[in-house]
Order: sequence, then structure tokens, then C-alpha cells
Amino acid sequence: MKKIKRHFAILIFTSLLFLPLTSFALQVGDKAPAFTADSTMGEVSLADYAGKKNVVLALYFAVFTSV
Repeated sequence: MKKIKRHFAILIFTSLLFLPLTSFALQVGDKAPAFTADSTMGEVSLADYAGKKNVVLALYFAVFTSV
């Protein structure tokens, strides 16, 4: 089982090396993509805040998992 996990981790790591990271990045002055997400306050859409407030998006991947 450890061997499978190790091979999977190596596969994921090497595939990340070849992703074009610049395609995912926003530059200063770019508009954020529209999205809707579940939150502790219900469903939230970025469009709800457009032109009204500044928004900071913080993501914590795997925070509630056993990883």
C-alpha cells in the first residue's frame, strides 16, 4: 500500500511540473473569474460584491480531511 501511495504521489508531483502555471494566475488589474461557492453563511457569489466591497478569497485545501 505504501508503494502505491508513493507512486501516486510521484505521478501527481511530476504532472504538476508540466502544468502551465501562468494560465491559472491573475495579474494585477485582471478581473477575477465569476464563481459561486458554499460558505458557512450559505451560497455566496462573487457578483454579489462587484463594485461594492473588496474581497479576499482564502482557500484551505484538505483542511477537514485526514490527510
